[in-house]
Amino acid sequence: MSAAPTLLMKRNRSVSSTIELGGVPQVMTIKMARQTPRPRVEGEREDEILDATVKLLMEAGYDRLTMDAVAREARASKATLYRRWESKASLVVEALARAKAAPHPEEHDTGSLRSDLLATFCGHEGMSGAATGIMGSVLTALSTDPEFAAEFREKFIAPKVALSEAIYARAQARGEISPDIDIEMIGPALAGILLHRAFIMGIPPDDATIERVVDHVILPAVQHPSCGNPDNHKLIKLKARKTT
Repeated sequence: MSAAPTLLMKRNRSVSSTIELGGVPQVMTIKMARQTPRPRVEGEREDEILDATVKLLMEAGYDRLTMDAVAREARASKATLYRRWESKASLVVEALARAKAAPHPEEHDTGSLRSDLLATFCGHEGMSGAATGIMGSVLTALSTDPEFAAEFREKFIAPKVALSEAIYARAQARGEISPDIDIEMIGPALAGILLHRAFIMGIPPDDATIERVVDHVILPAVQHPSCGNPDNHKLIKLKARKTT
């Protein structure tokens, strides 16, 4: 009689089967095929996929963008995309945060608020470049796709808000503007005006418009005596009463 085979798993991923032949135990070892690890998407290949994503996003918008379309544009399989990005939202947000084709404004410390604002918001990396087109391509998704909206605000918007706030904080440290100015309110004003002109009025921003907004809106606002200090508001109202 032969005993039922006993299977033992070893660390080298082989299986040993012990059987009896003619009353003598015999051991047969069967090598198991090792599972080949899936290749990671990284380096230049990853950059190609991210750039393809930004290109299609600008052409079709977030709502009509599909993982299939990105796979075709980047000449990759859809499985390759999903191994690296779990959803369209995560792919798009990372593409906007990292792709070469997306705007990446840099910090400029020129020594003056006006120069810092112009150096940051003008040019290709600023509001007159791809930034406005990107905002237009995701505008609907920000109100209809909570997953995308949360990631977009955290990874794309938040760093730019921090960059803008740092410009005003340096101006405060230099004594150029009042320490009482509400940076949280004044910081988004420039971008808000430009995006309003672009999406509501249909006027794409350019460097000349950015300079006009800085000179005629932002600087007068932050340098106005009433800006930021509640005591100044009372003083201005008191002066206005005396002149009437």
